[in-house]
Amino acid sequence: MRLYRFLSDDDTSAFCHKVSAALAKGWDLYGGPTYAFDAARGVMRCGQAVVKETPGTYAPDIKLGEQ
Repeated sequence: MRLYRFLSDDDTSAFCHKVSAALAKGWDLYGGPTYAFDAARGVMRCGQAVVKETPGTYAPDIKLGEQ
């Protein structure tokens, strides 16, 4: 099965660490990163989609972050 996650966080090193941790677990980047201003909080936000091929059958209760 192919799994999809969208990672997002404020524009800090925490976002880079989140994406790096996913890559270290075998996830692959999917498309380019996104970058937007959160006017309500006054901060820039980053996002990156990642995908991963895993054995098994998809179910909505799969913990994507644990894959």
